[in-house]
Amino acid sequence: MLTAILAYLCVGLVAGFLAGLLGVGGGLVIVPALLYVFVLLGLPPEHHQHLALGTSMATIVFTGIASLKAHHGRGAVRWPVVKMITPGILFGTFAGAQLAAFVPGLGLQWFFVVFAYLVAAQMLLDFKPKPSRALPAVGGMSVVGTTIGLVSSWVGIGGGSLSVPFMTLCNVPVKEAIGTSAAIGLPIALAGALGYIVSGWSAGGLPQGALGFVYLPALAGIVLASFPMAKVGAAAAHRLPVPVLKKCFAALLIVLASKMLWSLLQ
Repeated sequence: MLTAILAYLCVGLVAGFLAGLLGVGGGLVIVPALLYVFVLLGLPPEHHQHLALGTSMATIVFTGIASLKAHHGRGAVRWPVVKMITPGILFGTFAGAQLAAFVPGLGLQWFFVVFAYLVAAQMLLDFKPKPSRALPAVGGMSVVGTTIGLVSSWVGIGGGSLSVPFMTLCNVPVKEAIGTSAAIGLPIALAGALGYIVSGWSAGGLPQGALGFVYLPALAGIVLASFPMAKVGAAAAHRLPVPVLKKCFAALLIVLASKMLWSLLQ
């Protein structure tokens, strides 16, 4: 029990620090870290990926509220954009969590590996789409929101790695794109967490302490540690070379994705 508590706290410390330092959601770290911890603890292997995804989405509910308040306080959230994209976000994320219940864990792991490599490549190359168009109308925003929500639910993230480039492409200033993405991350997390609770409600063989596909002991440990470390990371961002650290984070993603890929190929 003590080992498990320490493991979840460590995951929260790392995820919270990175979120504060780089402004990235912790899901890309939380999911592979939880997979490793679940193996160590001997949890049912057939549910490892689903539990990691559902738990990651649930943690973002708590960290997302704090992030949303911070960006709103700086006036960096475009609420009309949030209003237009949220219906699609809610639908896509909840539907994605339901569909995930029918996808084998190995299939979801392959999806995560490919996505993590793509995000790492974007960070290493510092790819930033050039503003070339205006934001689409309500129908287009619904399609974009559904897509972002669906992908986010299958990798356990708040969607920032998708929504920020999209808004930048549509002539939204970077700071406002990041702030608006933080606001969008909250409905993604809420719909994703609820979706994984519902989709895992009747699943057999879940460990004690699981609420559907959300593992409450892991959720508590990660949230408890991530809040204070997010503040530490935010303070460090003003003193450390963030572009270099982003490349270090990209290298970490490559290591985590490669480790998962190696296990898939065994």
